[in-house]
Amino acid sequence: MPDPLRLIADVATRSGEAALALAGRERVRLAVTGLSRAGKTVFLTSLVANLVAAGQGVGIGRRTLPGLAATDGRLRAARAIPPGVEATPRFDAEAHLAALAADPPRWPARTEDLSTLSLALTLRRSGFYGQVLPDREVTLDLLDYPGEWLLDLPMFGQGFGEWSDETLARLGRGLRAAPAAEFLAFAKALPPTAPAEDSLARRGHALYRRFLLTARDELGLRFLQPGRFLNPGPGGDAPVLWFFPMPEAARSSPLGELMERRHEAYLRDQRDRFLDPVFRRFDRQVVLVDVLGALHAGREAFEDTAEALAAISATLRYGRGWLDLLTGGGIARVAFAATKADHVPEVSRDSLASLLSDLVDAPRRRAELAGAAVTVHPVASIRCTEEATALHEGRPSPAVRGILLENGRWATVDPGLVPARRPPESFWNAAYFEMPVFRPPGLEANGRGGVPHLGLDSLLQALLGDAL
Repeated sequence: MPDPLRLIADVATRSGEAALALAGRERVRLAVTGLSRAGKTVFLTSLVANLVAAGQGVGIGRRTLPGLAATDGRLRAARAIPPGVEATPRFDAEAHLAALAADPPRWPARTEDLSTLSLALTLRRSGFYGQVLPDREVTLDLLDYPGEWLLDLPMFGQGFGEWSDETLARLGRGLRAAPAAEFLAFAKALPPTAPAEDSLARRGHALYRRFLLTARDELGLRFLQPGRFLNPGPGGDAPVLWFFPMPEAARSSPLGELMERRHEAYLRDQRDRFLDPVFRRFDRQVVLVDVLGALHAGREAFEDTAEALAAISATLRYGRGWLDLLTGGGIARVAFAATKADHVPEVSRDSLASLLSDLVDAPRRRAELAGAAVTVHPVASIRCTEEATALHEGRPSPAVRGILLENGRWATVDPGLVPARRPPESFWNAAYFEMPVFRPPGLEANGRGGVPHLGLDSLLQALLGDAL
């Protein structure tokens, strides 16, 4: 049930924005979501750089974002809005572009906290109205945050007991079982009278967190909770984080009661810091998925990614009902994007998009049934390879060629078959392929000429074309 005071405040905010829209000053909120290492920061950096470049003129617009209709002469200008008195950190597009424009170029640092950025887009009106009415001003709000935090969303619908039971059951299966063994042994040995001692709580938390880090960094798993155990943010390792899932037999102990209180406090803190400011009022969503990374990490990692996306999707409100129109809730347009599309040759990119469509089948159908417009795209936010040919068993096959980040040398890579649907069991019998990390291309200072990409323009057209 919505908070009545919050509902009134949202209605008032939207009413004011509706009045501004009639005057030609509109606001669009785009949430860039995705699991960890899906490329959110790079995506946002490329989006900002290419829109700013496109706003410099028709020729540049057609070159940087040719598939975005607004760049065909109607986008007059695009600029970052200077910060005011916001409490949320600002997305530092300038620093990320500086890293890409360095010699040698570097990938931007990974996201450690929630940040926002707003762009002011000046657009000439279409048709006859463009001759008699002033230009439109559209504010595009953008969001960045650690991908690990996204997996906290399903936790808001669970109590400590339910979350503990589901998590412990998951830890005992498949790839998780071996790295989780020490923590599981600790948890199962807790007596029904376990005292609420800080040393005991810290021990359990440290063992559980060690498992989460191993599962993410060595196994390629993504359904890992809570998110701030993996990426605490600027607050660091605060006492609110010192809890862990507990077996039912020990949950009524003093230690179990302490763990439950910390679990509840953690969710309250995440709601205030992350859920409400990020997921409450955005109306467009792009979901970035590292499909290739999941595919190359093996069957369990691939299925784990699908499970994580389905769980996250179940917590979001799609479509635009009457309450959504009043409060600004509900997501009207969704784009699922398979990132790093430049890591496969052109002939494989349709299969990459088809595989993603199959991977997110449940979230996609749920959004469509609720009335949201849904599209699926292969995307490279920053293109760092070119088409090439490799020899496979003496025969030429399509490949990609780029500069390796680790040594600065050119390399030709054949990533192998990209299936168009979830692979059969026989697919996973082959040795897993580890995609190298390519160096980003050198850019002009501040990205003034835009950023080379694949598919960013068609994705933006699907997400924002109606608003621009």
